[in-house]
Amino acid sequence: MKNRLELLVSEMVERGILFEDAVEEFQKHFILSVLKKTNGNLSKAADQLRIHRNTLSKRVEKYYENGHMAGARRRRPRAVKVARAAASAGGKTQARTRR
Repeated sequence: MKNRLELLVSEMVERGILFEDAVEEFQKHFILSVLKKTNGNLSKAADQLRIHRNTLSKRVEKYYENGHMAGARRRRPRAVKVARAAASAGGKTQARTRR
């Protein structure tokens, strides 16, 4: 792994790629690879990367495609979740009691 990385870095330096661009591109590919491995689950990806989920979410915002994070699983709107839960409960709704 170290030899491959050294060769890649040498090639990037020869081509005049800026440090900032190299770091950004590496970070993007690393994060998207972990997201793919976790099926787009940000919490699981953040755990594997050992960073906070909010930190990961902020970094991934840069990679939006068509209004959704590239590699991240799309969330259903809350109304759809509630409707599906009610439908699976046979249409019965349960009242919550407050203490």
